Amino acid sequence: MSNDGTARRLLTWLTQRTDEMRALLARAALAESPTIAPAAQAEMFDLLAEEFRALDFGVTRIPAWTVGDHLYARPRARRRGASYQLLLGHLDTVWPSGTVATMPVRVEGDRLHGPGVYEMKGGLVQMLFALRALAALRLEPELTPVVLVNTDEEVGSRESRRYVERLARGAERALVLEPGLGTAGDLKTARKGAGWFRLTVHGRAAHAGASPEEGRSAILELSHQIQRLFALNDPGHGITVNVGTIDGGLRPNVVAAEATAEIDVRVPTVAAAGEVEAAIRSLTPVQEGCTLAIEGSWRRPPMEATARNLALWEVARTAGAQLGLVLDHASTGGASDANLASPYCATLDGLGPIGGGAHAPDEHVAISRMPERAALLALLLLAPAQHT
Repeated sequence: MSNDGTARRLLTWLTQRTDEMRALLARAALAESPTIAPAAQAEMFDLLAEEFRALDFGVTRIPAWTVGDHLYARPRARRRGASYQLLLGHLDTVWPSGTVATMPVRVEGDRLHGPGVYEMKGGLVQMLFALRALAALRLEPELTPVVLVNTDEEVGSRESRRYVERLARGAERALVLEPGLGTAGDLKTARKGAGWFRLTVHGRAAHAGASPEEGRSAILELSHQIQRLFALNDPGHGITVNVGTIDGGLRPNVVAAEATAEIDVRVPTVAAAGEVEAAIRSLTPVQEGCTLAIEGSWRRPPMEATARNLALWEVARTAGAQLGLVLDHASTGGASDANLASPYCATLDGLGPIGGGAHAPDEHVAISRMPERAALLALLLLAPAQHT
């Protein structure tokens, strides 16, 4: 780990560029990049590519089919075969094109407001400035930093997952630029796994007035199964099962032949994931003559607080202390690409900005805290491999 003098140099250099960080983040927010509009992501992609090339990073465009192309960057000057560390971020946001008209990019006191500034363009800007600081101060990490910025994180990284996992398999560690927790900016060593399942009930149609006894209501059957699904909730063990949408039936005067439910599942451990999935897949009909079909999978596995994740957290805690920061770590219910990296290498999440309002109209970043967060990331990039 670098000494206190290095920490002070980094923090001083970055603090002097607070206005530049704010300006770049405002520019990034104006480059709207919704997941659902891949063509709209081009401006943000080009902005990042320009910044990485200015750092003498080679930039590769990874083609995607249903979302925007992903960005991969690594230093042009690097030792072939050298160990590397992975920086993970995403440029897509939940905000549709045109949001800046009703949710303008603006500064109010120490807050920069705008769509996507907190989740997670602030993290991308801090990453760029951490790399700038290392280059300007001629501080070379032992582990080569490589970067993957995907365009579909907000919808579960369906296309980019294979690239995240492939890079994580060969990395010494992964540093994820999602926002920090709370006003202290605590880091994340664990996240719940997220699963999506669909239950389809097949019954038998009949006239609801003339011959209801000949039918088998899929809606009635689904109502029984929904109660069973909600019974799987176990808050004490961090397990949540939510039937979020239901659909079914043809007309009020027809006994429903089919009905479906979409189910969101969150679990803290791999063991819990196996137990809950087994319970869902073992559901059986209550009514004779009805059948059940279950499809779905785990979009992101649980990120558990493994020994190597906790060891990486200790490195971050020490780095924070060198900057005068008191940091803690925690688990969170939401999933991110950290869930995908953690099975393969030491992973630390929450290294992005301090602020609030993720996915909400008051989304904002604390401008004055950005230099310290970028300095923390820079110190982590300088840390030697842990070999845990």
